[in-house]
Amino acid sequence: MQLTEDQLKQNLKDVQNRIAAACRRAGRDPQSVKLLAVSKTKTAGDIRTLMSAGQHAFGENYVQELRQKYEELGGSVEWHLIGHLQRNKVKYIVDKVSMIHSVDTLKLAEQIEKEAARRDLTVDVLMEVNIARESTKWGFMAEDAPAAARAVGAYPHLRLRGLMTSAPIVENPEDNRVYFRGMRELAAEIAAQHCPNVQMDVLSMGMTQDYETAVEEGATIVRVGTAIFGARNYSAGPEVQ
Repeated sequence: MQLTEDQLKQNLKDVQNRIAAACRRAGRDPQSVKLLAVSKTKTAGDIRTLMSAGQHAFGENYVQELRQKYEELGGSVEWHLIGHLQRNKVKYIVDKVSMIHSVDTLKLAEQIEKEAARRDLTVDVLMEVNIARESTKWGFMAEDAPAAARAVGAYPHLRLRGLMTSAPIVENPEDNRVYFRGMRELAAEIAAQHCPNVQMDVLSMGMTQDYETAVEEGATIVRVGTAIFGARNYSAGPEVQ
């Protein structure tokens, strides 16, 4: 169902208020958390509506969809690529996004380095961690992440800002608290290595089902789609990257 402009703006306000409340519970400054509105399958018109309400950071899962929206909205949006990224698609978005959240292999990091070097760019990236060890998820295992961070940090055109995870789908968000806490502890472990080009100031975790719990455990970016835009529309056919 297509939401009205007023519904979209109210949903955005509700999510912002919930983030602020979660920050207060955790003794954090609400300004320390960035809300990323996940606009997968949603229109440029919906994005413009939210931009008029002050939301400028948007997350896209698929390269082709991001490119299409970039053609309409361009650099007025702070774009984040949050979905699985194929190496042969890096060249299409490396100069269009503020951050790539889903670096899940060293081969992908190498490809981003090559494309960034060609354009003389420095690209902010996050390493994706499969913190719950789910067979259906991408990402580094937690025990491999410190060594992988050292390797990613060695690339001169990449700046490893932190970690990202997609926690399990659960009915009770409390079930994911252990994973969010584990991500925070892993980021601290990697930061203690003091590697060049590795900052660990970003933790991208928490979605519609559990973003408040993620904020309580240290998330600095939450990726919220359904709670803002409503249910996704897949009627246009299968999604492609």
